[in-house]
Amino acid sequence: MSELADFHMDVLKEVGNIGAGHAATALSMLLDKQVDMLVPEVRFLPFEEIASVVGGPEEVVLAIYLRVVGEAPGNMFFILNVNTAKSMLKALIGMDTSKDDTLSEMELSALNEIGNILAGSYLTSLADFTKLSMSPSVPALSIDMAGAILSYGLIQSGEMGDQALLIDTKFLEGSQVINGHFFLIPDPESFQSIFTALGIDMT
Repeated sequence: MSELADFHMDVLKEVGNIGAGHAATALSMLLDKQVDMLVPEVRFLPFEEIASVVGGPEEVVLAIYLRVVGEAPGNMFFILNVNTAKSMLKALIGMDTSKDDTLSEMELSALNEIGNILAGSYLTSLADFTKLSMSPSVPALSIDMAGAILSYGLIQSGEMGDQALLIDTKFLEGSQVINGHFFLIPDPESFQSIFTALGIDMT
């Protein structure tokens, strides 16, 4: 993955940008307000480094997990820390949240819907680019240590690729910037399908 040329990463960043655009449009329609998003960075990283990106394996985070099924199966995670999740709800929805680390059922439901829209938008963007059939499972939301959440995904899928595509996601609300981390972890055999469809020779 480290040998991918800059223009290959530009293709993948464009996938992220288009996905962010679709997600922003969908959220704007859902919330009846302008939602701006941008993707400042797209990169590959080893699976074992995912936890460090979100604060370490013992960092308590909120994650929305779903399984990708179709011609390029894999796993998707949208991960952010709990305080960031609360900031997102306040900025996007105007929802008053509790001051502790707990989230109400209504808050969890709203976050699950936002994560579902994000995941669907990014996946649709990738499917449109590659012309591969890919669809998401019903998302599952969890609040736990990052290491435990990633282990759960591994157990659920039975296997997980050793490389992840990180799409940093920023929500813009006035002068406030809210950061989230979106990870696509294709199954080992799926990488070749995705890159071949994107016109990237991996041989």
